[in-house]
Amino acid sequence: MSAVPVVVLVGPMGVGKSTVGRLLADRLGAPFRDTDDDIVAAQGRTIAEIFVDDGEDAFRALEKRAVAEALAGHAGVLALGGGAVLDADTRALLAAQRVVYLSMDVEEAVRRTGLNAARPLLAVNPRQQWRVLMEARRHLYEEVATAVVPTDGRGPEDVARAVLDALELKEA
Repeated sequence: MSAVPVVVLVGPMGVGKSTVGRLLADRLGAPFRDTDDDIVAAQGRTIAEIFVDDGEDAFRALEKRAVAEALAGHAGVLALGGGAVLDADTRALLAAQRVVYLSMDVEEAVRRTGLNAARPLLAVNPRQQWRVLMEARRHLYEEVATAVVPTDGRGPEDVARAVLDALELKEA
């Protein structure tokens, strides 16, 4: 039988999936993996470079493959890129997982990320683009989620504790 993640984190860019994921992995005594990191390592380029050079569709194909591989073989904490839930096949794979949607509002997103241009989908009018992205994705995050943990005004340690509580997981 293949390994499956202990928990999968989904949510918008800048919500803290990687930061919280590393804390959770440490607390659970499990490895951490981020599918965006997998893509960057495999491609030898940043996500922004992939978007610019090859386009969003090419990136989404790489992302779909990276997520499927990670879901099939990672027995730890897994963080997915913000747009991974856009793919119906990925959402179907997530149905069998413990998924936590880390949520935040636009003001929190501005505070955390500055909605900077390093985020290729937010290059023009970042606040408005973030709202548009969330309108398109929020229901998908909720669809795949076993639990929703709001992150607004909370530090990573508090969010990690809330994830453990929501899933009734015990620290190692």
